[in-house]
Amino acid sequence: MGAASSSVVARLGLPVPRFLAQPRPAWLGVAALGLAAVALGTVAWRHARPRRRRRLQQVGTVAQLWIYPVKSCKGVQVNAAECTAMGLRSGHLRDRFWLVIKEDGHMVTARQEPRLVLVSITYENDCLTFSAPDVGQLILPTKLPSSNRLRDCRLFGLDIKGRDCGDEAAQWFTNYLKTEVYRLVQFEASMKGRASEKIFPFVQNYQVAYPDCSPILMLSEASLADLNTRMEKKAKVENFRPNIVVTGCHAFEEDTWDELLIGDVEMKKILACPRCIMTTVDPDTGVIDRKEPLETLKSYRLCDPSERQIYKSSPLFGIYYSVEKVGSLRVGDPVYRMVE
Repeated sequence: MGAASSSVVARLGLPVPRFLAQPRPAWLGVAALGLAAVALGTVAWRHARPRRRRRLQQVGTVAQLWIYPVKSCKGVQVNAAECTAMGLRSGHLRDRFWLVIKEDGHMVTARQEPRLVLVSITYENDCLTFSAPDVGQLILPTKLPSSNRLRDCRLFGLDIKGRDCGDEAAQWFTNYLKTEVYRLVQFEASMKGRASEKIFPFVQNYQVAYPDCSPILMLSEASLADLNTRMEKKAKVENFRPNIVVTGCHAFEEDTWDELLIGDVEMKKILACPRCIMTTVDPDTGVIDRKEPLETLKSYRLCDPSERQIYKSSPLFGIYYSVEKVGSLRVGDPVYRMVE
């Protein structure tokens, strides 16, 4: 980075954004200097709205990144990820691209089968390896034969497709849960996701596979720490299943972050995450108590009365984001709020 652009960084007191820190050939020097002058201080970050000029305010740092391959099963922590329009990806490992269903296609989550949270997943050589208490391992390729059946699935009243993962996977989940016959399906990139306007009619347009509501869920360490000062039994980040955990900010400061830049990824706030009994499933035992941390959250994290038609009686914890510009991010990246 040139001396002039470096001085801009110094004046702003900001860590160098990753795309400005990369070495450039000498013949790009003039262009790089011009880009740096525009990119720092007052910059038109949003390609869709180039006339809006923004400045960057660092509000935190990425502490953790999580991908949850199978809805309701354990997450996989990663140090870096691609952030696609439909969520985080590491190789062929995609966030909530697999789903347990009943034979009629209705989704099954830890709300109905709490022991799903004990299913751990590792990823190697383009295969997922599933492990759970009292059953052997299941090894599943991330690319399924095109001859596998396409199934009609149902999530929160909306239809979506899934490629059946085969009888071995179905038998594994059925043997583990021991309640009824279940199958595992996989979402494929060529499939049509659930449209945001059918999930939240009042938000920007995007699609999701099997997440509840949005491609990205973000939470701060400080918010979790604040909650735990109010509870005898401490909650874990696994109770809340965020994709991005941020450190270095105040509790619930993330409530105020409308548009963010992390790495070279731009995100836009959709709304706060309304919490349900899923949070009361103990991630270590797979036991649901239907009380904590939900009851404590309800004591101080209910919405403003003006927003009750959106959130009803659910407490708010974490923020949903859409992906406005795809790219890469990693643990340690500064989190910038884009400010008018």
